[in-house]
Amino acid sequence: MVILSFEELRMRRRALSEQSEKTLENMELIAAESKRVANLAQSSQILIDNLEKEFESQTGLNGRDIGFLFFATALQCLRQYLLTGFEERLTDDKAARIVKGNAVKESSNRLHKWYWPSFEEISLNPVPYDAQFGSPNFGLGLSGKSHRFKTLGHDPLLGWVFGTSNIVTSTLTAWDLSSYHIKTGITARGDSRDKITNRADTSKVFYYTKERLLNDGIEGKIAVGTALIKQWTHLKSDEYSKAGIPVPIINTVSPNMAQKLAEYGVDIGNIKTVGKQASMAILINTMIAMIHGLFFDQTKYNSWSVYEVKTRKILSYSNAIASASNVIYVAASAYAGNAEAVRKLDIGGLIVTIYRLVSDINFINQVKEEFIFGGFNKLIQGED
Repeated sequence: MVILSFEELRMRRRALSEQSEKTLENMELIAAESKRVANLAQSSQILIDNLEKEFESQTGLNGRDIGFLFFATALQCLRQYLLTGFEERLTDDKAARIVKGNAVKESSNRLHKWYWPSFEEISLNPVPYDAQFGSPNFGLGLSGKSHRFKTLGHDPLLGWVFGTSNIVTSTLTAWDLSSYHIKTGITARGDSRDKITNRADTSKVFYYTKERLLNDGIEGKIAVGTALIKQWTHLKSDEYSKAGIPVPIINTVSPNMAQKLAEYGVDIGNIKTVGKQASMAILINTMIAMIHGLFFDQTKYNSWSVYEVKTRKILSYSNAIASASNVIYVAASAYAGNAEAVRKLDIGGLIVTIYRLVSDINFINQVKEEFIFGGFNKLIQGED
């Protein structure tokens, strides 16, 4: 049995008393904190409403933001009507004159041996894949419109390979990779015209193009370079003609589908215009966002993401206003009989607007959720 001294008993009693007081204090703190959290829970809807009002206050557009909104909308409208309208479609002859200018008129006068026309023939003859005369003899069914969708030289992507090689070798390569020699034929009226005369070997088309480029000295390189320039000018002149040229690659799968799409306006010329509209709309949005971001004041806003909500509102509103006004203008003008107004339809900008509305709404909702529930969570946690 251990007998404690009076001093030891006194010290233990003091320690027990201090521990009891501390426990009591902690219990009081826990009770007070529980009461505080309970009060917060009872008034949670009011607190959340207040946080939502605070979010709207911080992200609402002020006078400077409205100035950005009008400026962005004006830039989008100027772009729509001055820079990114659809090109006027011209006849083949007029389109060719615009691109080629006062170049020497091309005429068929092909006297070469197979696969090896002279530089003069390459320069002065039409591109061989434009030939239609003689196509019934080979079941090709080439005509004024269909030949652009049935020959690979007119493909805006594959044409750089097939079309250039066809020009260098005076051949035509069809959608099914079959190739044909092009010579000068005489029509019933006595005119000289490019004519499909014999089957050719597609592998030799590429072989002789390579030989001309690598093993025919400077003359061969000039001939291939001339063919490249001729290919570029031909695609450029056909691009905004009334028939247009196909979307890349599709004609290798189905020439009829490529032609039908072009008839409905889905050709490379219109696709490039829509891409230009979208890219310039994005460029304007990026410029506005960067300039507006320079006015960020961290003493006024909880975070950069909260300020970015204001920026995104400006972009969404300006894009929506510009696109809506464009659709209304085009529809009203077309209804009034101005068919040319359709060329001002801003399809690319409308695509950008739809994307912005979807992405910006998602972003704003996400930031709003973080702001409100993050703020409510801080209230629950308290200061300590």
